[in-house]
Amino acid sequence: MALSKTVEKLDKYYGRLKSGSAKKIKPAHVEKMIDKLKARERDLKDEISTTEKESKRERLERKLLKTRDLTAKAKWLLKEIG
Repeated sequence: MALSKTVEKLDKYYGRLKSGSAKKIKPAHVEKMIDKLKARERDLKDEISTTEKESKRERLERKLLKTRDLTAKAKWLLKEIG
């Protein structure tokens, strides 16, 4: 799943949480998203370790930080609905 789609899904979930329809959010969906984010984090770490070009490495590290931030938000959401 592209990172932008993950952000969109999390935003939808947060909106539903604010509107009071959090009961409709299935924890399994959030857990699946967390698994995908963790897999993306592993892939980014692997790519960073093999990248020689500094500018590309910096870009990948920014993506890694964003992925970690999204994982933390998804875990918080899981606690809120679970």
